[in-house]
Amino acid sequence: MSASAGCGITQNYDPYLKLIISNYINIIHPSNLGLDSTKMDNFESRYRDADLPASSSAYLVWHLLPIIGVFPSLWTLYRRQGSREQLAISRLSITLAISWLLGYLFLATGAANLDFLSVRLLLLNSFLTSGYFLISLWLIIVTIRGKSQRIPGFSRFAEEIFDKYLS
Repeated sequence: MSASAGCGITQNYDPYLKLIISNYINIIHPSNLGLDSTKMDNFESRYRDADLPASSSAYLVWHLLPIIGVFPSLWTLYRRQGSREQLAISRLSITLAISWLLGYLFLATGAANLDFLSVRLLLLNSFLTSGYFLISLWLIIVTIRGKSQRIPGFSRFAEEIFDKYLS
């Protein structure tokens, strides 16, 4: 009896559920939101440039976030579009992240394999990770203040590496 009653209830609510779902889909359809669904060039909104210029500090901060900022930086360098400042920050962000990742992996591997140095290597690993996050935080603060986002020696190294191997 409960199975047939359950089917009757779902059958009674089926038209209402379909109506709710169709209204919801109509509300969130891209054409109703003012977006052109046929032109989705590089999955970017056509309003991005009006809301957030490429050289604004909020847009550059995205690239400087530890670990997460690597992905927009890679995308920027892959497209080879953006201001000179944006490309420089993207190169710096990727170089910092790769340096941290390599150091982290080497120190963690050494700590796992060398019993007599494991504590020291793990301590160095934590210093390296803290340094990466602090440098990223410092770069974010400097970017928000509108000053130069260069790290002496490291920024030039990042530019040389990307110009030499990825151009």
